[in-house]
Amino acid sequence: MTKGLNGLKGHRITVEPSDRHVRVVRGEQLLAESDRALVLRETGCPERYYIPADDVRLDLLTPSGTHTHCPFKGDASYWSLPDAADLVWAYPDPEPEVARIKDHLCFYDVEVS
Repeated sequence: MTKGLNGLKGHRITVEPSDRHVRVVRGEQLLAESDRALVLRETGCPERYYIPADDVRLDLLTPSGTHTHCPFKGDASYWSLPDAADLVWAYPDPEPEVARIKDHLCFYDVEVS
């Protein structure tokens, strides 16, 4: 058997460029749009698209006080909209195995094409 990240058997994370167009819309508001997103695949989790900060409407988001820790990715910080708490997260200093997601943000709901 092979070991996954941090030695946990069977746990895998891959990060690679997505070949899909990614959009994030809430109500009528476009929050992000990118052809440069990264797709992160993690054992037991849905695919997540990490969007470069330059492709996100940061002016619409407010930093949240929420912080979480993932043993595989690191410490996450969150951002909110007035009607959607902790809608967006990022890993400012990710673990080396997923370093590519640095300076990228992830949303719970995205459209891909």
